[in-house]
Amino acid sequence: MRPVGILGGTFDPIHFGHLRLAEELAQQLDLAEVRFIPSGRPWHRDAPGATPEQRLEMVRLAIAGNPRFHLDGREASSGAPGYTVETLAKLRQELGAAQPLCLLLGADAFLGLATWHHWRELFKLAHIAVAQRPGFPLQAAQMGDELRAEAESRMSSDPRDLQATPCGKVLACPIPPLDISATSIRSAVKAGKSPRYLLPDAVVDYIQTHHLYR
Repeated sequence: MRPVGILGGTFDPIHFGHLRLAEELAQQLDLAEVRFIPSGRPWHRDAPGATPEQRLEMVRLAIAGNPRFHLDGREASSGAPGYTVETLAKLRQELGAAQPLCLLLGADAFLGLATWHHWRELFKLAHIAVAQRPGFPLQAAQMGDELRAEAESRMSSDPRDLQATPCGKVLACPIPPLDISATSIRSAVKAGKSPRYLLPDAVVDYIQTHHLYR
């Protein structure tokens, strides 16, 4: 079975860095789909600059036209803080025990995994694909002791392993980095500068129409 990719985030706003990561990993891992899951009330950072409804709409605009990309609004629609482990548990119930799930993470997020809520449970619910810069392979020495003890034996270099089992593998995937951040986009908009060519035109127009990040 082809894995279902899961890409969570604040998406405040979504930009080409998010979209390119999803496209690269979808191709490398032969994902059946990628579900974008915007957070509602992030537990690990200040409140986003845009409302959950606005961030949902920006993601909807950004992924329109890509048949492999889908929007999942469950976290943004909830009033409670969203935890990845809880979202994956619900997806596992909905899609069945045999369906491979693959959590898509950047290298920095993966290396900080041991700070996440019930993080060890993630390996029982999904595989983890880690986007890394080409020429800088993910190594066990980069991980803290707790993460290394949990993840080192799970490391794989074969994308086919993600189809053979429903969860439990860690696969590092080299992708060309795009040096774009939502923080820099919000700062540019606040300063009256154009964010065009950092994110889809439809999202730029939405930000301008709704006077976001001013």
